Formats: sequence, C-alpha cells, structure tokens
Amino acid sequence: MPLEIITKDDLEAFRQSLLNDIRDLLSKNKPESKEWLRCADVRRILKVSTGTVQNLRINGKLKSQKVGGIHFYKLTDIENMVSGKLH
Repeated sequence: MPLEIITKDDLEAFRQSLLNDIRDLLSKNKPESKEWLRCADVRRILKVSTGTVQNLRINGKLKSQKVGGIHFYKLTDIENMVSGKLH
C-alpha cells in the first residue's frame, strides 16, 4: 500500500469542501416556518399564562417534546387548539 502524505493545505481544502456541503444540505432542508414553538410563543398565540400552558401539557391536552429541559410544542397542535379541533 503506497504511503500518501497529507498537507495542511489538503486538510484546509477538505474542511472548506465539507463546510460548503453541510451549508448546502442545511439550506435545502430549511423549513418554511417554525414547526416547533417554545412556551413563550404558545402563550402569545393562545393568550394564556405560563401556568395554563403547563396545565394543558400535564393534563394531556397539549403534547410537547422536551429537549434539554425546554418543552417544545408543535405549531399544528397550537393551530388546532385555536381553531377548536383539539380538546
């Protein structure tokens, strides 16, 4: 197996290429609007307090996903709640 030497310039070129590929992938998969909302966004849309959002979550009326200690709520669930489809 032949020995290949990699230079700093080779690594820099690879890094740039990799970063460009990642940026391209991220820009293609960027959602049109926010799919997930934080509690503050939910409170503003529903015009309720933090405690009310918490009670809705605890009582199972509003689903959430917890990521790093922060609850996120699906925008579609909030829209359904506003339109009366979610009880």
